[in-house]
This record gives sequence, C-alpha cells and structure tokens, in this order.
Amino acid sequence: MAIDFAKRPNWIPWPPLLLVAAAGAGYGLQRVAPTAGLVPEGLMRFGEAVLALGLAFDFWAMGVMVVARTNILPNFGAGRLVTHGPFAFTRNPIYLGNTLLLMGIGLAFSALWFLPLAVIMAVLVDRLAIRREEQHLALRFGAEWAAYAAAVPRWFKWPF
Repeated sequence: MAIDFAKRPNWIPWPPLLLVAAAGAGYGLQRVAPTAGLVPEGLMRFGEAVLALGLAFDFWAMGVMVVARTNILPNFGAGRLVTHGPFAFTRNPIYLGNTLLLMGIGLAFSALWFLPLAVIMAVLVDRLAIRREEQHLALRFGAEWAAYAAAVPRWFKWPF
C-alpha cells in the first residue's frame, strides 16, 4: 500500500510502538540477565536527571503541539509546522525525549540493557518515522519547512 506523503507520513505509529518494545525488551532482559549494582551511585543520580530531561522534552513538546493545535500522532498529517519551544533546538523533541528516557532508566536503575536498546530504538525511529515525517513536512510546508530544516538539526542544536 503506497503512502501519500502529502497527507500522512506513515500508516503505522512506529515511534510509540518502538518505545514500548524497547522498554519491554529492556525489562525482560533485565529479568533474565540483571545488571543491578553495576552503575556507580553518582552515575545513577545522573541517570535520574537524564530520565527527567527526557520526560521534560516529551511533555514540553506535546504541550506546545496542543497549544499550536496540530496533530501529535506520528501516523497522521501535520496541521501546522511548529518551530518554537523545544522545536527550536531539535526537529524531533519527542523522539529525543524518548531516547533520553530509556537511557535515563538504564542509568538510574542500573538496568544497562536499556542503553543499547535506546540507541537501537533511535535508529529505527529515524529510519521508520523521522525520514518519512520529513518528506511529509517538505511536501506540506515547502519553503517554510526547508528553512526550518536548514536551521535546526534533526536531533539537537546547542543553544549557544
């Protein structure tokens, strides 16, 4: 079934499915081959901060999208191009937040399986969702999208 990228980026909501799959796999692997006690206390505290940062990016981005009255679901078309808030630092704040969330869980709970799974999830999200979403946004918003994509990187832009 061919996708009309001008209408929608995907038929399947890959990002939340991949997040749940990665978290489930991490939990399962942790039960089978525990890594508890391998992360030093200080690094666990850092993991808590990374986890909180991931959640903050997720909720901030979703809130900005709701206020902008555009679609949040990754398998439906965008109503507006949002370029402010967390979208000024990354074109994909929810996906960055999800990746940080998994990495933070891995460090904060000494559940090291979550670290490689976060990277695998990010690569799969990039291939299965982000590239399709960018094609959709380019068709839908043209020059406005091109200017935004040239100014803001796919994953993260330092504020200085």
